[in-house]
Parts: sequence; structure tokens; C-alpha cells
Amino acid sequence: MAPGLERVLVKRQAGTQADEDEYLDEEQRSTTLGTHIFGKHLHKVRITTPSTTTELEEEESTAEPTKSIVSKSVDIGMNAANVIGDKTGIPPWGVVAIFILIALIILGICGFCIRRCFRKRRSKDGKKGMKGVDLKSVQLLGSAYKEKVQPDMEELTDNAEEQEDEGSKQSEQKLGKLQYKLEYDFNSNSLAVSVIKAEELPALDMGGTSDPYVKVYLLPDKKKKFETKVHRKTLNPEFNETFVFKNLPYAEAMNKTLVFAIFDFDRFSKHDQIGEVKVPLCQIDLAQTIEEWRELQSVEGEGGQEKLGDICFSLRYVPTAGKLTVVILEAKNLKKMDVGGLSDPYVKIAIMQNGKRLKKKKTSIKKCTLNPYYNESFSFEVPFEQIQKVNLVVTVVDYDRIGTSEPIGKVVLGYNASGTELRHWSDMLASPRRPIAQWHTLKDPEEEMPGDKK
Repeated sequence: MAPGLERVLVKRQAGTQADEDEYLDEEQRSTTLGTHIFGKHLHKVRITTPSTTTELEEEESTAEPTKSIVSKSVDIGMNAANVIGDKTGIPPWGVVAIFILIALIILGICGFCIRRCFRKRRSKDGKKGMKGVDLKSVQLLGSAYKEKVQPDMEELTDNAEEQEDEGSKQSEQKLGKLQYKLEYDFNSNSLAVSVIKAEELPALDMGGTSDPYVKVYLLPDKKKKFETKVHRKTLNPEFNETFVFKNLPYAEAMNKTLVFAIFDFDRFSKHDQIGEVKVPLCQIDLAQTIEEWRELQSVEGEGGQEKLGDICFSLRYVPTAGKLTVVILEAKNLKKMDVGGLSDPYVKIAIMQNGKRLKKKKTSIKKCTLNPYYNESFSFEVPFEQIQKVNLVVTVVDYDRIGTSEPIGKVVLGYNASGTELRHWSDMLASPRRPIAQWHTLKDPEEEMPGDKK
């Protein structure tokens, strides 16, 4: 064979062998790449071709652990559903449906509660927003802001008309109405006043209701006052109580005004007045029975009465030991009795029976204050058979070193009391061995005590 031909054959064989080696090398690389891709862990792999080189970078796969957690939780839930279904005889899908229904009910209740809370906040924000604009804060912002806030004259007149309309609407805001009956007896010179019922009262408590009661008295003397029972959580109370003003000649009655003042009872704060009805007796015919409805009118202060202050104290009675404990806690907004506009108040506590004082005690004197704090405890021995026959009289007195000490006001509790005083006494008897605290409005110290006979 010629040397040239041999050289050609050798080159061909070398090329064929190189191609086979390259093919085997590519096949090995692809096998390695497949092993790396389908394995649990992916690593950096370099693939080399005759023309290009590509780098693939992969991280550990997190999809499989996530899927495994979800699948595990589903498996646990299904296993629990199967166990419950086996015990109760309910199919697993029924157990799952019951759990979903319970979850929806709980979510619905939570959503309802949140919605109600937002409604209350919105109503409170609306009430706060009606208080007006703070002009001082506007002045502090400077003239640049005033130019933005200041309206044109035409807008000003329009706004003035709108404000008048809003003011008239607010003045027409209804406070409810009261039904009463009046009967005058010319033979005994007495006036029988019946408080029948009230309707559409405004809600003053957070729960959307009120605890109304009615005070009945005559102006201008205000010596004799009556109170109905407190009706809990209602805006349409039915009282059906009758009070009699005795020794009231017809000629004197013509100079008096009958007042029905409706209050919202609050154990731990001052009672809010809802409204009142004033009936001048000279404008009605007392010769016949009068029964009618009247709209409640708004008032400033407590029906024009002189404020004497409020006192808070607690009562505790132990029937087995026959022990009554009175804790005088504090007083506030007392009437100014001294020249300097203050008072030197102390509190007297007395146990009365049939107009006779059985026992008495008093607190220390608090100098120069209208809001004294005492927190002083006093005990009285009152047998159980006697507790329903006595009255507890709590009197706030202004101490005077030179002259005589002058009473500021008093509160009378006991078996024949009325209104909030009777309720406090009843709560004490209904809860033996437990202190019951309550605020009371001081009344005229010269007012007749319940059961007194003149």
C-alpha cells in the first residue's frame, strides 16, 4: 500500500476514534446532568459544548417540604375526621362539614361584634363633632390657613341658614312624653298626683337603654318631694304610682307649679336628668279629673333646684350579728357655705325610729373644701327584727367654730324611703354581708322625713 494512502487511512481512523470519544463524553455528561436534575439536591453543573459553555445554578428545592407539611396537616385532619366519624357514626365528609360550619358561625359572631363596636365609635365621634371648631387652634395656624378656611359672603349666608335649620332640628329633638293624672279633693284639701307611664325616652346608658324614675314636687317651696321606683333598662317605663300632697288649700294650689322631673338612675355617678314637665295649677281646672300626655322639655341643671352636692357611702348588714356598717367614702360639689367660697364639711350618721334618734356618730372635719374625702367606717347594732323599722339619716354639715354648724343637705334611707334611697336600702338587705356603695344627691335638710307626722 502506498504511503500516502496509509496516511489517509490513519487520519480517518483517528477522527473516527475522536468522534466516538466525544460522543461517549457527551453521553456521560448528559447522564450526570439527568442524575443531578432528578435528584433531591441540585448542584452547580457545567455543560460544555464545542461552541458554548452554560452554567446552571440551582438551590435546594423548598416546594417539596411545603407540600409535605400541607399534605401532613391534611392527613392529620382526615385521620381525626375518620376517628370522630367511626365513634359517632357520621361519615368523614360530614364531620368536615360540621367543623367548617362551626368556624363560619364563630367568624360571623366576631364580625357582628366588631361591626357593633365600630357603630358605637362612629356615633360617639358624631356627637363629639357637634361641639364646634376650636377657634384658638385656627388662629394659631396663621393667616394663610384662615384664607383657606374663611368662606365667601354668599357661602356664609347659606351656612348661616343651614345652621339655623340644624339648630331648630336640635331644639325639636324629642325627649319623650309622660302620662299623668291629677285629682283634687276639695273636702280634704289634697291633690292626688298619679304618674302613669312614659314613652320614647332617650337612651343614656351604653347598652342603648335607661334606668328612669320620676321626681314629683311643687314649686316654689319644694318641701315635699316624691319619687317613683327605678325601672331598669327600659325606654317605655310604666310607673302607675300615686302620691298625695296633703294640706293644700285650693287658694294656695293656684300659686304653685307641679313638676315631673325624669332622671336616669346611675349607682356610681350623678343621676342624669332626662327632662321635665311643668304644670302650673292655675292653668288647669282642678274641679275635674285631668289625665293627659305632655312632651318632656329639656332643662338646665336639676330642674332649677339649688344644688346641694352629692355623697357616696356604702352599707353592709350582717343579719346573724345584727350589725349595720356604714362607710362614708366621699362627697363632691357641696354648696358653698363660708364667705371665702368654701366649706368645712363633716358627716353625721343617725339611726332613727318613729322620729326618735336612737344612735348617732360623725366623721372628722375636712377644712376648706367642697369635695371632701373621708373613707371612715361606723358600726351600729341593729337587730334583725328592728332593721325594717328604722331609718338611716346621713347629713352633711358645715362646721362653724364661732356660731352653730349649719346643715348642707341630707339623705334618708330606710323601710319607708322612696326612689334611689329605698333601692339602696333594699339592695343592702338583699345582699347580706356584702357592702353596697352608691352615690346620692343631697336634699334639703329641712325637708320632712318619710313617716313624719305633723
